[in-house]
Amino acid sequence: MKVLLVNGSPHKNGSTYAALREVENALNAEGVETSIVWLGTEAISGCLACGYCSRNGKCIKNDIVNEFAQRAKNADGFVFGTPVHYAGASGAITSFLDRLFYSASGDTFRHKPAAVITAARRGGTTAAYDQLIKYPAIAEMPIISSHYWNMVHAAVASEVAEDKEGVQCMRILGKNMAYFLKCIDAGKKAGISAPAAEKRDVTNFIR
Repeated sequence: MKVLLVNGSPHKNGSTYAALREVENALNAEGVETSIVWLGTEAISGCLACGYCSRNGKCIKNDIVNEFAQRAKNADGFVFGTPVHYAGASGAITSFLDRLFYSASGDTFRHKPAAVITAARRGGTTAAYDQLIKYPAIAEMPIISSHYWNMVHAAVASEVAEDKEGVQCMRILGKNMAYFLKCIDAGKKAGISAPAAEKRDVTNFIR
């Protein structure tokens, strides 16, 4: 079992990373393999709505989005992390997830558990959480929670440890993710199959 954790902060080792590390440590303690993927500081283009991905199975921009989509096919779970910028998720992770979830095949994410976490000095964490949770929520992904909303409060990485409730939240999140992954694995071994994908019906609000 493998979980990919995404660091959407421009600071590779900032508070978002520190929070993700708490989740990672809990997952590793439960025997789950992990990898933290940093989106870096290079600009990530937003979706162009060009339709290239629907015809070719990948995004027209051959960057970290396509690279991650390939890795995601072999992953069993995901944690998407962001710092709070103006009470919302970072521009980098927003563009990344817009293109990733639009261009990747349904099988890449369907029925794989996911969680999102946010990090801020003070406010905006729940708004950013609400923003990011919509990606797994539209992709048939079981959403993993903790004993509180998945957030930490810290201005810098070294302050994350001082947010004892936030750290506990990350630790419980990791344990819950590991538990759910083991349940899925046990279900497969018991012959329980996931529901078959249905052809999507697309309508709008006027018909």
